[in-house]
Amino acid sequence: MQTLSFSQAEQKEYETVENISYLDSPITDYAKERCKLDIYYPVGVEDYATIVWFHGGGIKAGSKHISDLLKGKGVAVVAVNYRLHPKVKAPIYIEDAAAATAWTMKHIAEYGGDPNKVFVSGHSAGGYLTSMIGLDKSYLAKYGEDADDLAGLIPFSGHTITHFTIRAEMGIDGKQVVVDKYAPLHHIRNDSPPYIIITGDREEELLGRYEENAYMYRMMLINGHKNTKLLELDGFNHGEMAQPAYHLLLQEVKEILRKREEGEK
Repeated sequence: MQTLSFSQAEQKEYETVENISYLDSPITDYAKERCKLDIYYPVGVEDYATIVWFHGGGIKAGSKHISDLLKGKGVAVVAVNYRLHPKVKAPIYIEDAAAATAWTMKHIAEYGGDPNKVFVSGHSAGGYLTSMIGLDKSYLAKYGEDADDLAGLIPFSGHTITHFTIRAEMGIDGKQVVVDKYAPLHHIRNDSPPYIIITGDREEELLGRYEENAYMYRMMLINGHKNTKLLELDGFNHGEMAQPAYHLLLQEVKEILRKREEGEK
């Protein structure tokens, strides 16, 4: 097999394997139904990067999908379903996200991918899950993996305060800011993988979403993180921003890998 460059990507064949169970022993019928993932990957290549992708929907809706904008680009995409409120409450859906990511880290080599090139991303609720499992190391540790072995975290417009659905579970109004153990801001550290934050236009985003991400960016820098970036997509609201953000996601994956190959920090 050969290593696949981004420039060669569109010339290659890709396959999709659907509805793989990522929990070793789902306990409930709902877990058996929801805890599935799909893998889209280049065939006949090795050591490619993988993007684990979490859908949005406020942790109350949504299903796994792979955007056409991520297909044929030289990377694998692992699209994940996770259990949803109100059938489960925190931290179950965060644990599901960690379990799916750990499964990918353990098994992507079987499909030709490099387990050291696993990136995590997602939109809205998926962005929130990305930050939680990448910054709070306890979630991946539960499944025998180290969050620091991830190649990068690239959330799209995710909460950095405690998610509004979790606040609702606790009986807290959606406008009340909470930063507790379920907030990425609570888990800021300077030794996490590269952390690239992408948001929509600050005037078009959901209530306070740009500002909380901007604060997250600033506090990561203040705490000494060397590879944090904040990208604002002017003119795009919360839902619209995902389409142009896919391009930035691929661009940042490529840049992080380039820096790694050149030995930069």
